[in-house]
Amino acid sequence: PMDENNVVSRVNNELFGGNDAVVKYVLEGHERGVNWASFHPTLPLVISGADDRQVKLWRMNETKAWEVDTMRGHTNNVSCVLFHPKHELIVSNSEDRTIRVWDISKRLGVQTFRRESDRFWILAVHPEENLIAAGHDSGMTVFKLERERPAFDIHAGKCFYVKDRYLRMHEFNSTRDVPLVSLRRTTSN
Repeated sequence: PMDENNVVSRVNNELFGGNDAVVKYVLEGHERGVNWASFHPTLPLVISGADDRQVKLWRMNETKAWEVDTMRGHTNNVSCVLFHPKHELIVSNSEDRTIRVWDISKRLGVQTFRRESDRFWILAVHPEENLIAAGHDSGMTVFKLERERPAFDIHAGKCFYVKDRYLRMHEFNSTRDVPLVSLRRTTSN
């Protein structure tokens, strides 16, 4: 088997003629063609989506890059995959007519959106606002993943609301604001 340096050297020569650009990594792991790759805005991570219906998460350092995990759930070619700029999420879309949202740390699907009559082809995330654009066969949809203002209720001079995964209580008279209950999901054993 060829060692990694020989593979990088061969690809560098074949693709770039050896001089104009330097191949940093050759990432192999998808079983079919890769349609999209994206870098994380701040972490040393890359994601890719391919015709093998998989989304792969890769980590990199100065000398190498390696596969961290594979997220499965799409039933047709993955067209595009991006990191959400504000949340620790990955967003992918596919020719299977779905947009899937994945939790980076758990590497699990957390939401699926379906369009019955259109395949999805491309995604774009707004760099500062909670907006995602998705291109599909008959046009484009722009959407938000979460509420930007928390749900709340006012009762007996107190405001109950959700912030940072806590049910909180704000007393208007004393201006005291306290967390009441953690809303984090628990894992069952």
